[in-house]
Amino acid sequence: MHRYAQKLHQLIRSLLLLSLITATGAQAAEKIDLIIDTDPGADDVVALLFALASPEELNIRALTTVAGNVRLDKTSRNARLAREWAGREEVPVYAGAARPMMRTPIYAENIHGKEGLSGVTVHEPKAGLAEGNAVNYLIDTLKAAKPHSITIAMLGPQTNLALALIQEPGIVQGIKEVVIMGGAHFNGGNITPVAEFNLFADPQAAEVVLKSGVKLTYLPLDVTHKILTSESRLKQIAALNNNASKLVGDILNEYVKGDMEHYGMTGGPVHDATVIAYLLKPELFSGRAVNVVVDSREGPTFGQTIVDWYDGLKAPKNAFWVENGDAQGFFDLLTQRLARLK
Repeated sequence: MHRYAQKLHQLIRSLLLLSLITATGAQAAEKIDLIIDTDPGADDVVALLFALASPEELNIRALTTVAGNVRLDKTSRNARLAREWAGREEVPVYAGAARPMMRTPIYAENIHGKEGLSGVTVHEPKAGLAEGNAVNYLIDTLKAAKPHSITIAMLGPQTNLALALIQEPGIVQGIKEVVIMGGAHFNGGNITPVAEFNLFADPQAAEVVLKSGVKLTYLPLDVTHKILTSESRLKQIAALNNNASKLVGDILNEYVKGDMEHYGMTGGPVHDATVIAYLLKPELFSGRAVNVVVDSREGPTFGQTIVDWYDGLKAPKNAFWVENGDAQGFFDLLTQRLARLK
């Protein structure tokens, strides 16, 4: 009887250990189902290469493009270029909104160059756009998705998602989280004294997304202006000596000049790439849940994000606002992922 009890005890322990190993393996293998909405843009292309080099963690369903840093035809071409450079032509690219919901279109060619990609030569990619419109793709995909299963990374103006939400409010059921590069609070703006470009380019769209009730995380200028290039960080990327590292180095060496000169900083930010780092390694970042409001009224505060950091209004907290990040940890992670590409 004693021997039987011992064997039973050993069997139970073995089964418990097996179930623990299986559960741990399943958890480790769980990927983020991701749609990247983007307006490439120099930092967008760095972000796209970063994401496309991380297939173990990110199941990228599609790239959706929007007018922003440059016109839609150029952002769509640049997204396809990033896909080609990463060797990930199987990821579809859908073109979306060619203009903001209400305001006059505005572009950032003075920062990103006329083609939207400073520092490198652009060409027409071999693979074309997917058939259909980005807004319809978002509606169809989110309607069909399992509840709260798809994450959306928003690297530009939020026009595509806002239009989808207006047409089909029920698509919120498919959204797990929306992670946005945009906004500014402590830092001040980069297009006006108070507004960050992505919000300034379409504040009405940002309002729609804020009011939708989806889980929101913002990576604003407050954090991106703390994660800066340096000579040593650019050298560690260059040391990879592959095509991806050369592309990123050439893009960043040209792109960061404007911010370094304008702000008197020792390095430049890689704004949109912080969204990808947050998805891959959120422990690099810190912030707090806050109430955020976007100002869409004409005037000097147009496009401003009003952030109740100290909870003075006691208003419902509708976003997680990232305020700090590990700069060296970010560049180490970016370098590790670029090493996977050719």
